[in-house]
Formats: sequence, C-alpha cells, structure tokens
Amino acid sequence: MKNIVRIEPLGFPWQTQDPFLFCAYHRDEYPAGDSKQGVTFDELKGRNVGQDFTIKDGWRMYHGTNIPGFPYHPHRGFETITINKEGVVDHSDSLGAAGRFMGGDVQWMTAGKGIQHSEMFPLVNENKGNPLEIFQVWLNLPRASKMVEPHFKMLWNEDVPKVEETDEEGRKTYVDVIAGKIGDVKALESTPDSWAAKAENAVAVYTVKMEADAQWTLKKTSASANRSIFFYKGNSIDIDAQTIESNHAIVALAGEDITIKNGSEDAYFLILEGNPIGEPVAKYGPFVMNTDQEINEAMQDYRKTQFGGWPWAEVEVVHPKEKGRFALHSNGHEEIK
Repeated sequence: MKNIVRIEPLGFPWQTQDPFLFCAYHRDEYPAGDSKQGVTFDELKGRNVGQDFTIKDGWRMYHGTNIPGFPYHPHRGFETITINKEGVVDHSDSLGAAGRFMGGDVQWMTAGKGIQHSEMFPLVNENKGNPLEIFQVWLNLPRASKMVEPHFKMLWNEDVPKVEETDEEGRKTYVDVIAGKIGDVKALESTPDSWAAKAENAVAVYTVKMEADAQWTLKKTSASANRSIFFYKGNSIDIDAQTIESNHAIVALAGEDITIKNGSEDAYFLILEGNPIGEPVAKYGPFVMNTDQEINEAMQDYRKTQFGGWPWAEVEVVHPKEKGRFALHSNGHEEIK
C-alpha cells in the first residue's frame, strides 16, 4: 500500500494540517554579540529594521531593532510549541512570567483567552558566533478551550524522552518525543487545556535525526489522524520506492507504518501528527478563533485590556548575559537549570 498522500516543497512558514495551524522554522547564523547582547550598528546597515525577514549574511533580525527576535505581541485562541535545537531564546510575557531556554529545551504555551509575550534571541557570545535553530509550531485549541487562562510550561532537554533505534546494519535513528509516544516511550504531559492533553486525540510532535543510510519505521497511529513529515535537512530519502529530496514536506497516511530509508547524509525531520479538531477556523494575525465575530471581539478586547499590559521596562526584553536556563512562572515559582 502506498502511504504517501502528497509531497510539497517547504516554504515559510511550513504548511501544516489540523489540529496544527503552521510551523515557522528559523535557522540563523548570528554573529558575535555586543555588550548588550545585540548586533552592532554597522551590522544593521542595509536591513529593513523592524521587519527584517530576508536572510542577509546568514541571519535575520525579524521584528527586533537591536536584538533579533519578536518583541511583545498578543495571542489568543491557540498554543505555541517552541522547540529549541541550538541557541538562546528569552521569554517574557504580560503575566510577569519569564524564562531562558537553550538547545534541546521546549516551551509549550497556551495563549487561551489572551496573552502578550516576547521571544528574543540574545547574542550571549561576544567572542564567537551565536547560531540559532528553532521551530515554532502553532497548535489550535478547540472551541471549548479557546478562552481558558493562559499557561506555559517548560519541557527541559534532560527531561524530554528520547528514543534511539538501531537498524539491521547498525545505523541509528534518534527521536525526541515532545508529544505522543514511540513504542513504550511516552512524552511528558502537555499543558492541561491542550488538544494534546487527551490521548485519544493522538497528537504527536517528534524531532528525528537519522544517520546516513539508516532505515527507520514510523509506526502507525490513529487512522483518522493527520500526519506530516517535514524533511528539512539532509540529502535524500526513499519512501514507497520514491526518492524525496530535502526541503520537502511529506503528507502520509497515519494509519499505516511508513518506512524511511535515508540517503548518504544525516537526515533531520520534524513530524506532526494528530486527530483533527474539525471546527471552523477564523484567523487574523495573532488571533485564531472559530468565527469572524470572535476575531472582532478579540481585537476589541486587546484594544481595551492589552491582555494585561506589558509589565517590563523594555520592548526587547533580554535577561542578564550570565543568566542560565530558567523559567519564572506568573505565580512566582522559579525553575533553575
């Protein structure tokens, strides 16, 4: 049986399937930072500062003006899952919560009824480059959960379950299980109001590395689930006797095993699976609801309340350079790693 539904080139952002909304993949080869963890004036020349999404010299500023990243902005009605593979991300939000997370860490945030947050990419190294590689996955919330209280949690690298599988030739495949399960290995709990919180929704988020020439089988899940395999780095792979080059998304049947035979280089994937929510989706920028009327209400609420306002003195909030990995929650509890 052929398991591939279609193959699509990767754009920006990556197109996903219900219950996911999209995935933004960021790879930036940032230079050494200055004393304020930003870029120098000379390095900003020729950039559309504040709206810099064009790769120049290997990196982008995004909406940052001195420090790369995304200064505070609102969300309502969905969740963000930020997967850090390399580099530093500083979080701050309108509830007074904050955090710094690094390679291998994952932040899972439920926007719910409304929150403002920022995600900045501080250039902590002054004497060498500051490469960054992250995914941000937007996972929808069902109607019943769109107006829950905002919440975030950290899935720290050392706690994220990992699977190592070896094929008959001794070649290895490595999987980080961010949501869902691989065999008997189950992910950490998601945020409590997430579509992923109920096992019957079959939500899975995996990052995968396959050694050159390795073979690995992604086991079947719920036949009603959507399955997307994002092949974002490597040479080529073979599935169902089809050769697929890197920088392609593979939409596959979730109710069947799918065997991947890797080519001559290490291959890297993000895999998203889940039963669809199956509700109408109305989107406008950072708001995702079910109807246009609810979008209008979200905009009105934001104008009135600013979703709690911005309690930080800076627009581009970064934490002290010497600060390690941490998460300060809105209830005052702090995790230090």
